[in-house]
Amino acid sequence: MAEIRYEHVSKSFDANTVVDDLDLRIADGELMVLVGPSGCGKTTALRMMAGLEEVSSGRIVIDDEVVNDLEPRDRDIAMVFQNYALYPHLSVYQNMAFGLRLHHVGKDEIDRRVREAAHVLQLEELLQRKPKQLSGGQRQRVAMGRAIVRQPKVFLMDEPLSNLDAKLRVQMRAQIARLQRDLEATMLYVTHDQVEAMTLGRRVAVMRLGALQQVAPPQELYGRPVNLFVASFIGSPAMNVVEAELHREPDGLRARFGPHDVRIDPGLAASRPALERYAGRRVVLGVRPQSVEDAALVDTGDTDSTIDGTVELRENLGPEVDVHVGINAPVPALEAVIEATESADATGEAGVAGRPEGIFVARLGAGTEAREGRPVRLWLDPRALHFFDPDSGAAIYE
Repeated sequence: MAEIRYEHVSKSFDANTVVDDLDLRIADGELMVLVGPSGCGKTTALRMMAGLEEVSSGRIVIDDEVVNDLEPRDRDIAMVFQNYALYPHLSVYQNMAFGLRLHHVGKDEIDRRVREAAHVLQLEELLQRKPKQLSGGQRQRVAMGRAIVRQPKVFLMDEPLSNLDAKLRVQMRAQIARLQRDLEATMLYVTHDQVEAMTLGRRVAVMRLGALQQVAPPQELYGRPVNLFVASFIGSPAMNVVEAELHREPDGLRARFGPHDVRIDPGLAASRPALERYAGRRVVLGVRPQSVEDAALVDTGDTDSTIDGTVELRENLGPEVDVHVGINAPVPALEAVIEATESADATGEAGVAGRPEGIFVARLGAGTEAREGRPVRLWLDPRALHFFDPDSGAAIYE
């Protein structure tokens, strides 16, 4: 396997820059996920690594070798595509062996590699079938098997699960994670699905408009996003965001939005010293649905962290309930929020921009009595609030 690097790589088509100064290192044996909305440049970045797109500026490095001018076949990479790209007239065995034959690998070695990969991917009973006789999940496993037998330095995966149904996607995610771990493979995986990104990647690189926004382990992206775009894009349902004004009271900082006024936990404020400079100023307040509970179910006596609203929609999820609550609070009209969430994600849940103004989504315990058309009091965890600059969208921390 090998370390791979993008060193200040850009790609332009005429006057349109689709990847802008991408600087990213994927360690030997690491599974890195590139994620972002459609059109953010992630697939173009992958294709440049594969040699399928030329680099406008910067360097692509594989195993300490600059490969900008190398043909795809000379880069020792294997790519798994969204549409499988199997030869319909060849059997599973022949599809998996095809690349090895092109490289004049011996017949016995081809047979060994194909059968080993078939065993790992549970394809042994399907080796003589044609692609048309396979399900979508089986075809995707064949495409992965064809990549595995090559024993390349790097695996590149371009939305490999997007054509599968929800249940198969979950199964294949687990299989890809196990394969990557067992093979100790260097893998760059592209997806628009943030749930897929968070469950697969050791680290996740979030892109927007061709530019890298943040590279971090999944939990850091979720808990400490660097800006409003990352905060809104990562997490399902999407983070609630409202315009608020910070003000100082004897008990510490508080955030006022619409008719609501909630306290900020002193420990949280201390961990974000830059918040002090925003006292008396506007901020964007972010609250994840998972950080909200029905106040009737919370035995804290904390009335300074509650807001009131009316339930507009109740969605039963079994162990939890999602409620959409009208809270009569202003929503920031920031481009970063709109782009992050303007379309439904792969789970079918509408993002922030898909919600009517003033709607606040809360993921509550199944014991909630919240019902459509009725008032509800929500408790916001004062230790789990997020704050962003209303002009730049940057997170407020230090």
